[in-house]
Order: sequence, then C-alpha cells, then structure tokens
Amino acid sequence: MIQKNKSYEAVIEDLTLEGSGLCRVDGFAVFVPMTAVGDRVRFKAVKVQKNVGYGILEQVITPSPARQPVDCPVFRQCGGCAFRHIRYEEELRLKGKAVQDAFQRLGGFALTPEPIIGCDAQEHYRNKAQYPLGTDKDGRPTAGFYARRSHRLVKADDCLLQDEMFGPVVRTVLGLMERYKVSAYDETTGKGLLRHLFLRKGAKSGELMVCLVSTSRKVPFLEEFVQALTAAFPEIVSVMLNINADKTNVILGKHSILLYGKDGIDDTLLDVQLSIPAAAFYQVNSPQAETLYRLAYEYAGFTGKERLLDLYCGIGSIGLGAYSQVKKLIGVEVVAEAVASAQKNARRNGMEAEFLCADAGEAAKALADRGETPDVVIIDPPRKGCSAEVLESILRMAPKKVVMISCNPATAARDAKMLCEKGYRLERYRGVDLFPRTGHVECAALLTRRGKTDD
Repeated sequence: MIQKNKSYEAVIEDLTLEGSGLCRVDGFAVFVPMTAVGDRVRFKAVKVQKNVGYGILEQVITPSPARQPVDCPVFRQCGGCAFRHIRYEEELRLKGKAVQDAFQRLGGFALTPEPIIGCDAQEHYRNKAQYPLGTDKDGRPTAGFYARRSHRLVKADDCLLQDEMFGPVVRTVLGLMERYKVSAYDETTGKGLLRHLFLRKGAKSGELMVCLVSTSRKVPFLEEFVQALTAAFPEIVSVMLNINADKTNVILGKHSILLYGKDGIDDTLLDVQLSIPAAAFYQVNSPQAETLYRLAYEYAGFTGKERLLDLYCGIGSIGLGAYSQVKKLIGVEVVAEAVASAQKNARRNGMEAEFLCADAGEAAKALADRGETPDVVIIDPPRKGCSAEVLESILRMAPKKVVMISCNPATAARDAKMLCEKGYRLERYRGVDLFPRTGHVECAALLTRRGKTDD
C-alpha cells in the first residue's frame, strides 16, 4: 500500500481517455496524469483510496517512444486536450482500444472492431467554440477555457483546436469590451455582463456567427460594439445577444436577440445545404462528420428502396445526407427549433421528408402504433444513450437494420447489448476520431435483425 505525499517510481502500463497513465506499485494501481504508455516516471501520491491511488508527475525518468513535445503553453492547465503529449498514432491506438473495450467488456460482444478511422487534420478542425469570459488581475477582460474539473479560467485567447479565425475574433471582442467599458461576468459575485463568447463558422461557406452571452439586455454601446466587430470581420453574417441571468453552468439562456444579419449560419455537408441556428447541434468537425455519416450509410447498405427513420435527427443533416439513397425519410427530434430547421433544410434542397417534433421514445412509439415499418433506423443519441422506451419502440417496429452513431462507446455498447438480447445481431462496429487531441471518440455500429432460423 502506498502512502500519501510520498514519491514512487513506476512504469506506465496504460492510458485512460482523460490522459491519465496507469501504473502499479507492488500491485497497487495508481493513476498519474500527463504520462504516456512506456514512461518510467517518478510521481508523488496525492490521494490514496482503498483500491486505487492518484499521483502527480514529478519526473519522466525514461520517456516513452510515444511521447512528443507539447506544443500548447496551457496544456497542463486547460481542460480541453488530453493527448497533446503523445503521438497521434498512439492516440488512435488508445481510442480504438477504448471502443473495443466498451463493446467487449460492457456489451459482452466477442466481435473485433474494424480499425479506427483517424482524422487528417489534428489542428484547427473545430467549427464551434465557447469561450468563458473573465477579468485578469489588472482588471482587463480576458477569455479562455476552464481548468480540469473546475471553473477556474485559464487565459487562452487562441487554441490549436479551434478555427484559425476564432483567435483574432476573440481578441477583437476583448478589445471592444475594454474600449466600451463592457464588464465581464464574475461567477463569485454574480456581477458583470458578458459571460461567454460563442462562435460558429461554416467549414465550406466560411460564414461566421458571433453570439454574446450576457446577464442583461442592457449592454453599453452595443450598437457601436457590433458595428466595430462586423467592420473588422466581413465574414460575420450573424451577431446574436443571448440572455442568461441565471446562476447556472448552462452556457446559453432561453432568449436571444438578433443584433446583425441572420440568426445563424449556412453551410454544406455531404452536398446538402444547411441552415444552422445558433443553438442547434452541428458536428464541430465537419469534414470528419462526413466520414462518419458515409460510414453509417455504408453500414445501412442502402439500395434506394429503403424507408429510413432518423431518430435524434437534429437539423436533419444525417437523414438528408442519405436522401438520394432511400425511398422515404422520416426524422424525429425533440427540439422544436431544430425540427423547423430540418423542414427548412429539406425544402431548400428540394427534398420531401417528414420531420416530427417529439421525444424520440414517444415518436418511435407513435410511429410503431400507426404501423410505420422502417427498413433502417439510424440513431444518434446524446452521450447518455437511448432510453428504454426508444429501444422498445425500435424493437416494435422491427427494422431490418439499426445503425448506431454514438459519441459515447459505453452507452452505445449498452444499447447494442439490449437490442441483441431481443432479436438483433451486432455485425460491424468501428471508431471514428472526430476530436483529435481530446479524450472523445465517436463510433458507428451495425445491428441486423435475426431471422427465425437464427433465434
């Protein structure tokens, strides 16, 4: 048993998706952040529990071949990246292993996954950023990201993951806040105006949206602020003021005011023209999202005769991307604004599709009750995965194929296990890296309905 505040040497055996290395001291497991598999390290034990301990890195005695120089000055403080200290090939190995572990250990599947698909661009791939705003020790406005597991602001007005235009926009906004005496919100006191700066850019259109999240509608010199900002960046097609006066961790409030241009941006994904409102979900890595969706279509094996049900459809990007490959498309989404956007996007592209505004479980049940029998169901749920009601409704409709897209391999494996216990078989699954340098990984899986001879 190790002792708190004492130093130990060990070799890192494995790495979590949070970037913490696993080592053992006399068989006792300890997690040490900022390490790599194969490192021999010296660490200080800072927390010791019954079955596991946690340490902080003091020295890399012998570095792992997987290590690489860190290229970000705030990597150790910022909570955004987990893997800037290791080579991308090693990151992909770890993420592929995480997908396999989830399906084999949590789902109980013996099937080996197909090799993970890496991302060509490991930098500047994000089309969306949300910067918390604050005040530095000199009283000047600042922006950055929260430190790991905290709301301590780490100053970073630029980021290697974000679109290259975002840094100049952030610095311009901070300069305008200083010029027009617009205060930043202080979580401790509850005073101040601007709490977040939310940016979104169309990867192919180049259109830029700026959303200022404020505690009040009354922002001094707001008209001059917007005029100066849009004059500096002609790419800006939308400036929104979102009101969030609540003491909450939620970034966006319920009400937004259009200050300039339109209420979002336009972009193109898989040759489908999309209108994307400020609060709508849209994959942050557009080129790699196309790769993920193409993989889902490959798994579906469309022939042009299928009836497709797209659950959790959002603004319609997945279903509309498959429109030319199917006979009929129905989409389901609980957010009314997203459904309106999906309907608008269908009309814009000359597509006839039905989009329902309802909870996925309720809508799936209603479709099953009316005798809707889709051939393929594509599900792309939030991190928590599908509810039992959604899975039961899918089973009632009994599609020939269920294609799962998930940002959480653990819940994907859980949901696949439930479906496979009641009539489906896992045929294929694969990781896709949409978020290089972070601990997040997407996956896709194909489940087919078993025939009577297979039961």
